[in-house]
Amino acid sequence: MSTTSTAPEMQVAPVLAPPQGTWQELRAIKVVWKRDLIRFRNERARIFSSLMQPLLFLFVLGKGLAAVVPTRSGTDYSTFLFPGVLITGVMFTAVFSAVSIVWDREFGFLREMLVAPVRRSSIVVGKCLGSATIATFQGIMILALAGLAHIPYHPVLLAGGVVLTFLVAFTVTAFGLVLAVRVQSLQTVMPVMQLLLTPLMFLSGSLFPIGGNIPGWLAFITKVNPLSYGVDATRTLFFHFLPPGATGGALVGGITWFGWLVPVWLDIVIVLITGFALLSVACVLFSKTE
Repeated sequence: MSTTSTAPEMQVAPVLAPPQGTWQELRAIKVVWKRDLIRFRNERARIFSSLMQPLLFLFVLGKGLAAVVPTRSGTDYSTFLFPGVLITGVMFTAVFSAVSIVWDREFGFLREMLVAPVRRSSIVVGKCLGSATIATFQGIMILALAGLAHIPYHPVLLAGGVVLTFLVAFTVTAFGLVLAVRVQSLQTVMPVMQLLLTPLMFLSGSLFPIGGNIPGWLAFITKVNPLSYGVDATRTLFFHFLPPGATGGALVGGITWFGWLVPVWLDIVIVLITGFALLSVACVLFSKTE
């Protein structure tokens, strides 16, 4: 008589994936955005160091060049320089926050995000919004120093400055994400960023008026630089609230197309279109990464 024994059947626990949908994608964007804010809050040395460059530009370069730059009006050179310092300071903070995704790739955190049951474009959008928000906080800290550059603390001026700061930070962050997706090495990303950011800063009209007596080739490059339109919109806003008699002279310029002065609303539209175009490119490139 033979007996047969059967092994107990193995039961596999079911794996439940969260439901897909718009709410799930928005939640993923929020998580990535919040993670960047928490990281920035815990890095106090980073907050302090990010303020040093704008302060050096404003109080060292501004005061030094004020003695040699002609104004022919009541406008001080540091007053002219302040909007450019604000935008360029935000630019560096935004792009370096964006390229932190290279650190995430190096240390394996990016791979954990990629296996999440969400679209990769949601990760890119969350990263873009997080870095832009951090750069906007940086801009608010610089705006707090506006009085030292003889710029009034008008509520509309400050509110408009915050909005323009966020728009520029959004565009620059999208640009940084495009580069960060393409650059794979942690040792390569910093030199590449410095190589690209320095011309963007100097060719944005942040340090000199675009409408001045500059060579034609230099004027052309500044006009095709999207950052120039963010600087121009911010400077136009700030100069609008200066006291009478302090808004003329050689320091007042503006971007012109064949003699036509580009209005502020078009400056904003150009910045926005550039930002969304770069963000779309970053989403496409990020979807192809492994």
